[in-house]
Amino acid sequence: MNIIVQHISQLITLAGSKKQRTGKSMSDLGIIEDGLVAIEDGKIVAVGKTSDLKSRLKLLPHTKVIDAENQVVMPGFVDCHTHLVYGGSREDEFEMRASGVSYQEIAAKGGGIRSTVKATRLASREVLKRDAMKRLNRMLLWGTTTVEAKSGYGLETKTEIKQLEVVKDLNELQAIEVVPTFMGAHEFPEEFRSQPFDKAQGTSEIDREGYVRLICEEMIPKIAEQKLAEFCDVFCDQGVFTPEEAVKILETASNYGMIPKIHADELASVGAAEVAGKVKAISAEHLLYPSQAGLELMKAAGTIAVLLPGTSLTIKKNYAPARKMIEMGIPVALATDHNPGSCTIENMPFIIGLACLYLGLTPAEAICAATYNAACALNRGDRIGSIEEGKQADLLIMDIPNYRYIPYHYGVNYVKTVIKRGKIVIGAH
Repeated sequence: MNIIVQHISQLITLAGSKKQRTGKSMSDLGIIEDGLVAIEDGKIVAVGKTSDLKSRLKLLPHTKVIDAENQVVMPGFVDCHTHLVYGGSREDEFEMRASGVSYQEIAAKGGGIRSTVKATRLASREVLKRDAMKRLNRMLLWGTTTVEAKSGYGLETKTEIKQLEVVKDLNELQAIEVVPTFMGAHEFPEEFRSQPFDKAQGTSEIDREGYVRLICEEMIPKIAEQKLAEFCDVFCDQGVFTPEEAVKILETASNYGMIPKIHADELASVGAAEVAGKVKAISAEHLLYPSQAGLELMKAAGTIAVLLPGTSLTIKKNYAPARKMIEMGIPVALATDHNPGSCTIENMPFIIGLACLYLGLTPAEAICAATYNAACALNRGDRIGSIEEGKQADLLIMDIPNYRYIPYHYGVNYVKTVIKRGKIVIGAH
């Protein structure tokens, strides 16, 4: 089917960039009033004002024409940081946090990531696929058209591969494009502790060298051989992987063709932002406590700061210094960080609202961060994240008069139509 969307009140194109947007360019949404977008064979073939294009376009057979008066058309949301595939749930931990127990205290007593690891190891591939499908269906309703999905709830070769195989399956079963990231370096598994985890003391001896060796010598080669992951991520922070361990893992993954990413300085300033710059990571994520030196190295490397305000909200932590990053010229992206423990949010418009309220982003900057810059954080800025001729037709029709309504009235779903690869996947019109 070919599609023409015309008489668009505000067409948000974000057109014109060849690389990630920084500084003032994050505010340039490329708005066209009374706009028109023409789609053929899944690609965008014309973008402009309705009055300029309508008479020139030849209506091919099976062309659907959509009038979008008093509506906004924009790129589909790109959720560039999630932990989509996992077993079980952790509502018990939510209740504990509501009673005043911190996320770190829960993790120190064997909860958190290790709790989900147990459930994920036990879950079948079919169960993991079924539950992830439900999450993707909800994300699609809120306008997300591309999602990154990390492994990291296996912490053993077999289950890490199982998670990534589910990601591969999901791409064949539903509309959202799911991008795979290997994250075996998410935590240290119980079997690499020299004694049973002491819940009373919150400590145990860890064979750190042995587990890093397993990641580098077994997990990464096998996953690369099966071409199951585009990226490799490491949780470099207080109580998890050190900067030195992160460098070793990410350089090994890079040698096997995986692009480096890093969970950086979420819980404390440990030098993870510096690692991002050193290994030229495509993105550094969380960044609640980055050092000045780390931010400068990230800027020099062109590393994108992927900020996750939903996690700060959920675990009652500080918010990342987003304004400082933008003023320094660091590209900023937004994502949900959907996971079963520290942030269950699946709703990108809500994240945009949080970014405006708590990160200090303007509505225009937040929309750029949730679309084009997020696409760049997944190495896809050349084909998604903006509405331009030749790009993949991933776009939304929003029943709002202007783009500022998205953060202004967050929590309400204004998504009327979702078009993915040129096909209408949500909405009838």
